[in-house]
Amino acid sequence: MSAKRGRRTKDAKPTLQDLLDGLPEELQTPVFTHASWTPRRSESYERLAFLGDSVLSLAITTHLYPRLDADEFGAGELTKIRAQSVSGRACRSVAERLGIPERLRAAAPEEASSSVESLISTERVAASVIEAVIGACYLAYGYDRTAVAVVKAFEPEIEEALENPADYKSTLQERLARRGELVSYEVVDERGPPHDRRFQISAVVAGSEMGRGTGRSKKDAEQEAAREALESLR
Repeated sequence: MSAKRGRRTKDAKPTLQDLLDGLPEELQTPVFTHASWTPRRSESYERLAFLGDSVLSLAITTHLYPRLDADEFGAGELTKIRAQSVSGRACRSVAERLGIPERLRAAAPEEASSSVESLISTERVAASVIEAVIGACYLAYGYDRTAVAVVKAFEPEIEEALENPADYKSTLQERLARRGELVSYEVVDERGPPHDRRFQISAVVAGSEMGRGTGRSKKDAEQEAAREALESLR
Protein backbone atom coordinates (compact mmCIF):
# COMPACT_ATOMS: atom_id res chain seq x y z
CA MET A 1 0.00 0.00 0.00
CA SER A 2 1.44 3.36 -1.01
CA ALA A 3 2.19 6.11 1.49
CA LYS A 4 -0.40 8.28 -0.25
CA ARG A 5 -3.06 5.62 0.09
CA GLY A 6 -2.09 4.97 3.68
CA ARG A 7 -2.51 8.66 4.57
CA ARG A 8 -5.88 8.82 2.82
CA THR A 9 -7.28 5.81 4.61
CA LYS A 10 -6.00 6.91 7.98
CA ASP A 11 -7.31 10.46 7.70
CA ALA A 12 -10.66 9.66 6.08
CA LYS A 13 -11.74 6.84 8.42
CA PRO A 14 -11.42 3.99 5.92
CA THR A 15 -14.34 1.89 4.85
CA LEU A 16 -14.20 -1.88 5.01
CA GLN A 17 -13.81 -1.79 1.22
CA ASP A 18 -10.72 0.42 1.61
CA LEU A 19 -9.19 -1.93 4.16
CA LEU A 20 -9.99 -5.00 2.08
CA ASP A 21 -8.45 -3.49 -1.05
CA GLY A 22 -5.30 -2.63 0.90
CA LEU A 23 -4.74 -6.05 2.44
CA PRO A 24 -1.39 -7.65 1.67
CA GLU A 25 -1.55 -10.64 -0.67
CA GLU A 26 -0.70 -13.12 2.08
CA LEU A 27 -3.94 -12.17 3.87
CA GLN A 28 -6.16 -11.40 0.89
CA THR A 29 -5.53 -14.76 -0.80
CA PRO A 30 -6.88 -16.98 2.02
CA VAL A 31 -9.87 -14.64 2.51
CA PHE A 32 -11.14 -15.75 -0.90
CA THR A 33 -10.12 -19.40 -0.70
CA HIS A 34 -12.81 -21.95 0.14
CA ALA A 35 -11.64 -25.05 2.01
CA SER A 36 -12.59 -27.27 -0.92
CA TRP A 37 -10.29 -25.30 -3.22
CA THR A 38 -7.07 -26.15 -1.40
CA PRO A 39 -5.54 -29.39 -0.08
CA ARG A 40 -4.66 -27.58 3.17
CA ARG A 41 -7.60 -26.24 5.15
CA SER A 42 -5.19 -23.89 6.91
CA GLU A 43 -4.88 -22.01 3.60
CA SER A 44 -8.63 -21.34 3.44
CA TYR A 45 -10.66 -18.57 5.09
CA GLU A 46 -11.80 -20.70 8.04
CA ARG A 47 -9.30 -19.53 10.67
CA LEU A 48 -9.64 -15.90 9.62
CA ALA A 49 -13.44 -16.25 9.84
CA PHE A 50 -13.11 -17.61 13.37
CA LEU A 51 -11.10 -14.53 14.34
CA GLY A 52 -13.33 -12.12 12.44
CA ASP A 53 -16.48 -13.47 14.09
CA SER A 54 -15.18 -12.28 17.48
CA VAL A 55 -14.02 -8.91 16.14
CA LEU A 56 -17.39 -8.34 14.45
CA SER A 57 -19.31 -9.17 17.62
CA LEU A 58 -17.13 -6.91 19.77
CA ALA A 59 -17.26 -4.00 17.30
CA ILE A 60 -21.06 -4.04 17.07
CA THR A 61 -21.47 -4.56 20.82
CA THR A 62 -19.14 -1.66 21.60
CA HIS A 63 -21.12 0.53 19.22
CA LEU A 64 -24.53 -0.42 20.62
CA TYR A 65 -23.71 -0.40 24.33
CA PRO A 66 -23.34 3.38 24.90
CA ARG A 67 -25.93 4.23 22.27
CA LEU A 68 -28.90 2.45 23.85
CA ASP A 69 -30.51 3.51 27.11
CA ALA A 70 -29.74 1.08 29.92
CA ASP A 71 -33.27 1.29 31.40
CA GLU A 72 -34.87 0.30 28.12
CA PHE A 73 -32.27 -2.05 26.69
CA GLY A 74 -31.07 -4.74 29.04
CA ALA A 75 -28.65 -7.54 28.19
CA GLY A 76 -31.38 -9.61 26.53
CA GLU A 77 -32.48 -6.80 24.21
CA LEU A 78 -28.88 -5.93 23.35
CA THR A 79 -28.20 -9.56 22.48
CA LYS A 80 -31.21 -9.74 20.14
CA ILE A 81 -30.32 -6.50 18.35
CA ARG A 82 -26.70 -7.55 17.94
CA ALA A 83 -27.72 -10.98 16.67
CA GLN A 84 -30.01 -9.44 14.07
CA SER A 85 -27.35 -6.90 13.05
CA VAL A 86 -24.73 -9.60 12.37
CA SER A 87 -26.99 -12.45 11.26
CA GLY A 88 -26.25 -14.54 8.21
CA ARG A 89 -28.69 -12.45 6.20
CA ALA A 90 -27.00 -9.23 7.35
CA CYS A 91 -23.55 -10.56 6.47
CA ARG A 92 -24.75 -11.61 3.03
CA SER A 93 -26.08 -8.09 2.38
CA VAL A 94 -22.73 -6.58 3.38
CA ALA A 95 -20.93 -9.16 1.23
CA GLU A 96 -22.98 -8.19 -1.80
CA ARG A 97 -22.27 -4.48 -1.27
CA LEU A 98 -18.54 -5.23 -1.09
CA GLY A 99 -18.61 -7.33 -4.26
CA ILE A 100 -17.61 -10.51 -2.42
CA PRO A 101 -19.44 -12.88 -4.83
CA GLU A 102 -17.50 -11.45 -7.79
CA ARG A 103 -14.19 -11.74 -5.93
CA LEU A 104 -14.91 -15.35 -4.99
CA ARG A 105 -15.86 -16.15 -8.55
CA ALA A 106 -12.60 -14.68 -9.80
CA ALA A 107 -10.55 -16.54 -7.17
CA ALA A 108 -12.10 -19.96 -7.77
CA PRO A 109 -9.80 -22.52 -9.43
CA GLU A 110 -10.85 -23.88 -12.80
CA GLU A 111 -11.56 -27.32 -11.40
CA ALA A 112 -14.17 -25.82 -9.04
CA SER A 113 -16.12 -24.08 -11.82
CA SER A 114 -19.03 -26.53 -11.62
CA SER A 115 -19.71 -25.83 -7.94
CA VAL A 116 -18.60 -22.23 -7.53
CA GLU A 117 -22.03 -20.68 -8.19
CA SER A 118 -23.80 -22.84 -5.61
CA LEU A 119 -21.12 -21.99 -3.05
CA ILE A 120 -21.24 -18.27 -3.73
CA SER A 121 -25.02 -18.17 -3.40
CA THR A 122 -25.09 -19.68 0.08
CA GLU A 123 -25.58 -17.46 3.10
CA ARG A 124 -23.09 -19.49 5.10
CA VAL A 125 -20.23 -18.86 2.66
CA ALA A 126 -21.05 -15.15 2.38
CA ALA A 127 -21.08 -14.79 6.17
CA SER A 128 -17.84 -16.73 6.57
CA VAL A 129 -16.02 -14.65 3.95
CA ILE A 130 -17.16 -11.37 5.53
CA GLU A 131 -15.88 -12.65 8.88
CA ALA A 132 -12.61 -13.64 7.19
CA VAL A 133 -12.30 -10.14 5.71
CA ILE A 134 -12.77 -8.66 9.18
CA GLY A 135 -10.27 -11.10 10.70
CA ALA A 136 -7.68 -10.27 8.06
CA CYS A 137 -8.24 -6.52 8.52
CA TYR A 138 -7.79 -6.94 12.27
CA LEU A 139 -4.42 -8.61 11.71
CA ALA A 140 -3.32 -5.99 9.17
CA TYR A 141 -4.64 -2.78 10.75
CA GLY A 142 -5.49 -3.52 14.38
CA TYR A 143 -8.79 -3.42 16.22
CA ASP A 144 -9.58 0.31 16.31
CA ARG A 145 -9.38 0.98 12.56
CA THR A 146 -11.12 -2.27 11.73
CA ALA A 147 -13.95 -1.69 14.21
CA VAL A 148 -14.73 1.75 12.77
CA ALA A 149 -14.91 0.28 9.27
CA VAL A 150 -17.03 -2.67 10.43
CA VAL A 151 -19.63 -0.48 12.13
CA LYS A 152 -19.83 1.70 9.02
CA ALA A 153 -20.24 -1.37 6.77
CA PHE A 154 -23.03 -2.81 8.92
CA GLU A 155 -24.76 0.52 9.55
CA PRO A 156 -27.86 -0.26 7.42
CA GLU A 157 -28.28 -3.60 9.19
CA ILE A 158 -27.82 -2.00 12.63
CA GLU A 159 -30.43 0.67 11.88
CA GLU A 160 -32.85 -1.94 10.57
CA ALA A 161 -32.42 -4.00 13.74
CA LEU A 162 -33.06 -0.92 15.90
CA GLU A 163 -36.09 0.25 13.94
CA ASN A 164 -37.59 -3.19 13.29
CA PRO A 165 -36.32 -5.65 15.89
CA ALA A 166 -37.18 -9.13 14.70
CA ASP A 167 -38.17 -11.90 17.07
CA TYR A 168 -39.61 -14.33 14.58
CA LYS A 169 -40.01 -17.14 17.11
CA SER A 170 -42.29 -15.07 19.36
CA THR A 171 -44.29 -13.77 16.40
CA LEU A 172 -44.75 -17.29 15.05
CA GLN A 173 -45.75 -18.63 18.45
CA GLU A 174 -48.35 -15.88 18.90
CA ARG A 175 -49.79 -16.40 15.42
CA LEU A 176 -50.06 -20.15 15.86
CA ALA A 177 -51.64 -19.76 19.30
CA ARG A 178 -54.58 -18.01 17.68
CA ARG A 179 -55.11 -21.19 15.65
CA GLY A 180 -54.64 -23.50 18.61
CA GLU A 181 -51.35 -24.82 17.21
CA LEU A 182 -47.81 -25.14 18.56
CA VAL A 183 -44.41 -25.13 16.92
CA SER A 184 -41.42 -27.32 17.78
CA TYR A 185 -37.84 -27.01 16.55
CA GLU A 186 -35.80 -30.00 15.46
CA VAL A 187 -32.10 -30.18 14.63
CA VAL A 188 -31.83 -31.46 11.05
CA ASP A 189 -28.08 -31.16 10.60
CA GLU A 190 -25.02 -30.12 12.59
CA ARG A 191 -21.62 -29.80 10.99
CA GLY A 192 -18.31 -28.00 11.06
CA PRO A 193 -15.45 -27.87 13.58
CA PRO A 194 -16.20 -26.76 17.17
CA HIS A 195 -15.00 -23.20 16.49
CA ASP A 196 -17.17 -22.86 13.37
CA ARG A 197 -20.27 -24.95 14.06
CA ARG A 198 -23.31 -24.59 11.80
CA PHE A 199 -26.77 -25.80 12.74
CA GLN A 200 -29.73 -26.52 10.49
CA ILE A 201 -33.06 -26.57 12.26
CA SER A 202 -36.60 -27.09 11.06
CA ALA A 203 -39.78 -25.51 12.47
CA VAL A 204 -42.44 -28.21 12.70
CA VAL A 205 -46.17 -27.50 13.04
CA ALA A 206 -48.73 -30.30 13.33
CA GLY A 207 -46.12 -32.81 12.18
CA SER A 208 -45.16 -30.88 9.03
CA GLU A 209 -42.06 -28.82 8.39
CA MET A 210 -43.06 -25.19 7.90
CA GLY A 211 -39.60 -23.66 7.67
CA ARG A 212 -35.91 -24.45 7.86
CA GLY A 213 -33.03 -22.25 8.97
CA THR A 214 -29.26 -22.36 9.26
CA GLY A 215 -27.15 -20.45 11.78
CA ARG A 216 -23.95 -20.32 13.78
CA SER A 217 -25.97 -21.15 16.90
CA LYS A 218 -29.16 -23.09 17.48
CA LYS A 219 -30.94 -19.87 18.45
CA ASP A 220 -29.99 -18.16 15.18
CA ALA A 221 -31.06 -21.20 13.17
CA GLU A 222 -34.39 -21.35 15.03
CA GLN A 223 -35.03 -17.67 14.30
CA GLU A 224 -34.39 -18.25 10.60
CA ALA A 225 -36.63 -21.34 10.60
CA ALA A 226 -39.36 -19.31 12.31
CA ARG A 227 -38.99 -16.56 9.69
CA GLU A 228 -39.50 -19.10 6.90
CA ALA A 229 -42.46 -20.59 8.72
CA LEU A 230 -44.07 -17.14 8.94
CA GLU A 231 -43.55 -16.72 5.19
CA SER A 232 -45.28 -20.08 4.65
CA LEU A 233 -48.22 -19.00 6.80
CA ARG A 234 -48.59 -15.82 4.77
